[in-house]
Amino acid sequence: MIIYQLKMAWLNFKRAPALTALMVLAIGVGIGASMTSLQVFRAMSGNPIAWKSDRLFYVQIDSWGPGENASNSQAEREPPDQVSYRDAQMVMQAKQAKRQAAMFQTGFMLKSADPKFKPITSTARATYSDFFPMFDVPFAAGSGWTADDDERRSRVVVLSAALNEKVFGEVNSVGKSVFLDQVEFKVIGVLKRWQPRPKFYDLTNANFSDSEDMFVPYSYVVGAQMQPWGNNNCREGSGEGYAGYLASTCIWQQLWVELDRPLEQPRFLDFLNNFSLDQRKSGVTSWAPNNRLRNVSQWMEEVGIVPSDVQISAILSVGFLLVCLINTAGLMLAKSLSRSGEIGLKRALGASRATLFRQGLLDASLVAIAGALVGGVLTWLGLLAMRKLGDEEIQAVARLDPMALLLVLALALISTLLAALYPTWRASLIAPATQLKTN
Repeated sequence: MIIYQLKMAWLNFKRAPALTALMVLAIGVGIGASMTSLQVFRAMSGNPIAWKSDRLFYVQIDSWGPGENASNSQAEREPPDQVSYRDAQMVMQAKQAKRQAAMFQTGFMLKSADPKFKPITSTARATYSDFFPMFDVPFAAGSGWTADDDERRSRVVVLSAALNEKVFGEVNSVGKSVFLDQVEFKVIGVLKRWQPRPKFYDLTNANFSDSEDMFVPYSYVVGAQMQPWGNNNCREGSGEGYAGYLASTCIWQQLWVELDRPLEQPRFLDFLNNFSLDQRKSGVTSWAPNNRLRNVSQWMEEVGIVPSDVQISAILSVGFLLVCLINTAGLMLAKSLSRSGEIGLKRALGASRATLFRQGLLDASLVAIAGALVGGVLTWLGLLAMRKLGDEEIQAVARLDPMALLLVLALALISTLLAALYPTWRASLIAPATQLKTN
């Protein structure tokens, strides 16, 4: 039966090739335009660590006070988006969370033991040992360092997959050495390809940039008096030398904690507020506590990770898809009514309305598949154009992944079948007697 229905669908297409091509093109253009915008929106708004984002919290500590916003209420006044070294160390030393990791971006001039290898400048994330289990960072070989390495300022490094291939090729480099600013470091781990989009653990720099080339102990970097390469803001300047910089209220670090149970969030916020109260009592600050603790989703929402123009584009693209589907439904209705004599004859010969309805939906399904193929190609071309012409954030996410291809097919099938329901139902209601008398 299905072979017969497919043959009939093909004959129906051959009878009106221009109309069929127009329907396929309408669906393809609608799907291509909408999926291009929706793919960018989905990539930007997605939660890259959704399975545990409700247990990871970004810490904001108000070390600047009201300042220009003195007239605003505490609820309206946001604390700085990063923390100072002093505040980060207070949280790290208190160990009030299951895991905690202060971090910042820096970099090194990297050399290998191979004299043929030319030195390269590489980005690095200075952080603590908790970073890797906290964010479920995947390892291809080896592991991260330990808390003892944090204490000893160990010269150990974890390489990204891309940097490991660049320096060592496909070889497992665990146990080998690299030289960072002329200092020898031991490779203890190599990551699998890990590029969370957005780069949720550091939304104070480029939100959709690649992860760092390597990861090194925070204690070593600070001990070596290295400067941050990321966002660095000083409201009142810093003291003399590196020690003065560390003691200042300059904000240049990101601070994350992992809390296991929901009740731990208010408890940890109380801990932060009590610290701020102690600072006020001792005269270090003069304002009431104004701290925040936001999980991954809340922090991305606060930062406004998706630009407004991308949101508007996604909404407009859905509207354009609806217009294309309405036009497709009109074309299907016109095609069905043009075959009213044939449909009436089939009804007179015993074909049921259900059979005609199924035939109509099968015709629409084949149109949907053809439209999906056209839409997939147009989506790929649209994303390719965005990668060439868009800004840096859009270029980082404008990629067609396998999930997006499945979405194109599913959206084409569902939307086309919905658009075909009324024309197919209308065609199945054609009265055979009227058509036979007319023809």
